[in-house]
Amino acid sequence: MDTSEAPGRIVLAATPIGNLGDASPRLVELMETADLVAAEDTRRLLHLANALGVRVGGRMVSYHEHNEVARIDELLEHVRAGKTLLVVSDAGMPAVSDPGFRLVEAAVAAGLTVTAVPGPSAVLTALALSGLPTDRFTFEGFLPRKAGDRASRLAELGEERRTMVFFEAPHRLEPMLRALADAFGADRPAAVARELTKLHEEVRRGPLRELLLWAEGEVRGEIAVVVGGAPAGEAPRAENHVASVQALVDGGMRLKDAVGAVAERERVSKRELYAAVLAARA
Repeated sequence: MDTSEAPGRIVLAATPIGNLGDASPRLVELMETADLVAAEDTRRLLHLANALGVRVGGRMVSYHEHNEVARIDELLEHVRAGKTLLVVSDAGMPAVSDPGFRLVEAAVAAGLTVTAVPGPSAVLTALALSGLPTDRFTFEGFLPRKAGDRASRLAELGEERRTMVFFEAPHRLEPMLRALADAFGADRPAAVARELTKLHEEVRRGPLRELLLWAEGEVRGEIAVVVGGAPAGEAPRAENHVASVQALVDGGMRLKDAVGAVAERERVSKRELYAAVLAARA
């Protein structure tokens, strides 16, 4: 058989998020048999392979956020040549807050086969353990680091009724929870899950104000934050739209006019919105 004419494929495979026992037999098989393995960190891949007693059979290449666009054409050429390309991230499912989406997008556009080996997911594990509604949810990934950009993003989510799942670095957890409390109210129920599936797994549940007090101490490990959605029938919160007012002001509009425009559009009290803007500037 001429392998150059055989249909190639891309396989996105989930790797353990902590406990090595969560590695699936299909992941192990593909690590041994794939022609090419694109890994977010090849050193981490080799560490995983050694821990599992597996020999990576194909050629390994790095595929991370800094080179994922530049590597797409090269990787797709291997698939067109009939090769099996295994894509793995450091933990969890590639393309979900990890490199992979752009490759999948390009492969779909090129009519190439893309499939997946499901497995561990920090998003779903944190959601399931949170104690918050799981019937409808949204994954928001990492919030912007800059305070203004973060406030704008949270303003967009102010009236979101689905449960929300975020990722955050441990050293930024306290300011992140403070921003959530400012945007959603300190009584909003939430959960912080850290070190999921690992020896020191911990899930803290409670209103944002309690979680914020806890996070003022040292928090370590991989972090996922789950936040309850806005209660049905809850009146729109003026403070959720401060960032929108500021954006108009930055664009040259007078503060009074910006407050009026946003209050009318979002159906919130002009007086409360103006007070919220002044409080945010204090």
